[in-house]
Amino acid sequence: MSKSIKIKLKNQFKLYNLYFKRYWKNTSIASALLLIGMFNIVVAAAPSSPVEKNQEKIFEASSIQAKSFIEQGYKKIVTVTVTAYSSTPDQTDDTPFITASNTRVRDGVVAANFLPFNTKIMIPELFGDKIFVVEDRMHKRFNNRVDIWFPDRESAEKFGKRTVKIHVF
Repeated sequence: MSKSIKIKLKNQFKLYNLYFKRYWKNTSIASALLLIGMFNIVVAAAPSSPVEKNQEKIFEASSIQAKSFIEQGYKKIVTVTVTAYSSTPDQTDDTPFITASNTRVRDGVVAANFLPFNTKIMIPELFGDKIFVVEDRMHKRFNNRVDIWFPDRESAEKFGKRTVKIHVF
């Protein structure tokens, strides 16, 4: 193994060590396992001879992927039921355009009972990198559910009910 590769591995190990010391208590087991898996990919992809340049590219790509994961700063990944609602009196209380945190409804607002107000979440399976903010609440019987606000009833009904993984910041 070349000296530059050994230095890269040493630096990569320091990065992961720092991550685990700083964020382990705030990280879900799934995130930690994913991070460990990325570290294993990095170690496995380290070239054993200077001739294997393709493997070195894989090593660099997986290092970048791991760094972006750390920079994202996910606290946890949770599987929940995701539904939709709109500002109609039969789906809300007597103030359909005001959220429980006393803000106006808008694109990117979600309701969830199990997360504190102003928690940011992503739903990558459905919306990619779009960030949602918890600013509303639902009926107390819905514990493990996220309700996304839509501007009209048609869109909300079309969205329906789905079970997906959300990333909580």
